[in-house]
Amino acid sequence: MKIPVYDVAIIGAGCVGASIARRLSAYQVDVALLEKCVDVGFGVSKANSGIIHAGFHHPVTSLKARLEIRGNLMFDQLHHELNFPFKRVGILVVAFSYEQMKAVEQLYEQGVRNGVPLIEVCGRDRLLLLEPKLNPDVVGGLYAPTGGIIEPYRYVFALVESAMRNGVALHTDFQVAKADCKRGMYTLRSTQGDAVRARYIVNAAGLYADEVSRLLGAESFTITPRKGEEFLLERSAAGFPNHVIFPAPGRHTKGMLVIPTVEGTMMIGPTAEEIEDKEDRETTADNLDKVFASAMHMVPVISRREIITSFAGLRPVMEGNDFFIDVSAEAPHVIQAAGIQSPGLTASPAIGEYVKDLLKRNGLTLTEKTHFDPSIPATPKVRELTPEALAGLVREDPRYGHIVCRCEAVSEAEVVEAIRKGHATLDGIKFYTRAGMGRCQGGFCSYRVLKILARETGLPIEAITKRGDGSRIVIGRIGARTQE
Repeated sequence: MKIPVYDVAIIGAGCVGASIARRLSAYQVDVALLEKCVDVGFGVSKANSGIIHAGFHHPVTSLKARLEIRGNLMFDQLHHELNFPFKRVGILVVAFSYEQMKAVEQLYEQGVRNGVPLIEVCGRDRLLLLEPKLNPDVVGGLYAPTGGIIEPYRYVFALVESAMRNGVALHTDFQVAKADCKRGMYTLRSTQGDAVRARYIVNAAGLYADEVSRLLGAESFTITPRKGEEFLLERSAAGFPNHVIFPAPGRHTKGMLVIPTVEGTMMIGPTAEEIEDKEDRETTADNLDKVFASAMHMVPVISRREIITSFAGLRPVMEGNDFFIDVSAEAPHVIQAAGIQSPGLTASPAIGEYVKDLLKRNGLTLTEKTHFDPSIPATPKVRELTPEALAGLVREDPRYGHIVCRCEAVSEAEVVEAIRKGHATLDGIKFYTRAGMGRCQGGFCSYRVLKILARETGLPIEAITKRGDGSRIVIGRIGARTQE
């Protein structure tokens, strides 16, 4: 079988790899986006807190701060073009002592040096006016109105959809196992025996960027997973805030946050624990206690009774605590995009631009397409429609009147649309449509989604998975009898 050949192969389809792919899709180059999971955004990006940072936590001398500040400014246009959920709700950093106010004032001064717009130091009355649910013992804090919230998986899905509409080839289930370079051309082979060839390689492999770098014969470095446990609260949660709320920061962490999600639920967390296992996503009762103690200190009306679920995300940390984005000094035509931890989501569109420039400086010819289309069409969502608009849609397509997920008001038509865009697992449907993200966590809708998946893909229900290999929902064969 003939091996496809590309100008650029990007390894990793999280927010960084997807942003790079989408940026390159505006040029006359052949690009492949390689993802080891069954769907895009299923790695580090999936469990992101969904915060668009304002740019005051890191000094502008760091690469992460410069790209964070540039990236923040790019989200309004991206939101307009790609229709992912995004709101600029603003960020508060709250202090409960005059000692903590010193740390807040340092963040303010750093934000001013970084050029963060409209940032201000607030007294107690100003903070309580902005966020009435705050603990009245608050002394003061910082307000950065340009901070925001985003649905990270829909952001990644939209970036990849846009890239593919403009010619990028997506290869999922492609875990790079071997890399060879001969006569200026790399051959990448997956664990399943598939292969692609490319002249340039971008290593955006997240937690596994160190392993991919070694396979490429490039730099030797170590990615350490930093686990963050978070807890999701229901839509009607009494503590739902108007802004993202940070505590005054500690030495190694921004602290545990209270976060309104862009779709109306709320999160608290994350913890920050350096671990060894890159697949360890367990949550613990001890960390639940720590997270709730911190959250309730800031917003006392938060209640454990409102928890829907818990999850853990892993952040790829490198020594030096900065991003490593550069042309490899060890392997020809390799661009490293590694160590992209927080604020990597915020920085991701700027990283796409930065890597594009590195590729150009490294010899890749970039000629703009005359037919590049930056936009993708919006998908109607039943939960956002007026009764009149919904009635009109139902007349055109009765599937909009068939509600599959009651908690999140997701229709059959939306599930079918997700499948037709390539999301063929239970988690893929969940992240694209929110079916299964509500109070009952899929108790009502999972079987309905499975039936639609089976009908639309032609797969038996027993073959459908939650998130790819090793995660089948139904074990055995439906209708089979147990032999005695």
